[in-house]
Amino acid sequence: MKKGKLIVFSAPSGSGKTTLVNHLLKQDLPLGFSISATSRAPRGSEKNGKDYYFLSKESFNKKINENAFIEYEEVYEGTYYGTLNSEIKRLWKEGKHVLFDVDVEGGLNIKKKFPENTLSIFVQPPSIKELEIRLRKRATENEEKIQQRLNKSAEELSFSKNFDVILINDNMNEAKKKSVNLVKQFIKPR
Repeated sequence: MKKGKLIVFSAPSGSGKTTLVNHLLKQDLPLGFSISATSRAPRGSEKNGKDYYFLSKESFNKKINENAFIEYEEVYEGTYYGTLNSEIKRLWKEGKHVLFDVDVEGGLNIKKKFPENTLSIFVQPPSIKELEIRLRKRATENEEKIQQRLNKSAEELSFSKNFDVILINDNMNEAKKKSVNLVKQFIKPR
């Protein structure tokens, strides 16, 4: 596979996109996960090179200047996330379609760069209140970070109409089934 397809999952933090992406990776599908780079510190049991490429702000800025990113964003003040060109090339070389778990603007930027090859899926929580409950249950961040994420989620929800599909995650089992069906249809040879 010289140039595979790209499947983008974007959502406000706490919507369930990472759970859906991990579920897809367990299916018998030719998918590879695009590991994002970030300037933030690891959370919980996150591992460098598995969950993210953890870079210092200086290293991240150096890569920006080298045009090493397909897309990148300063998602929160002083905290960058991005997709390295080398990630897509690595997965295509392995004969896989690329699966992304990225922020909303990053997802739209990937779709803009590869419009014909990309399926963009916006995972929407049933409500902002439910989103807050999920973020608090995660127990990975302080109150300030939770409020920051909730404030950002309102803005992110306004971009949902720009995605190919809006997948409302009010039942995780149903959302998993729908995501598998969407991806199977998209990667099916035509």
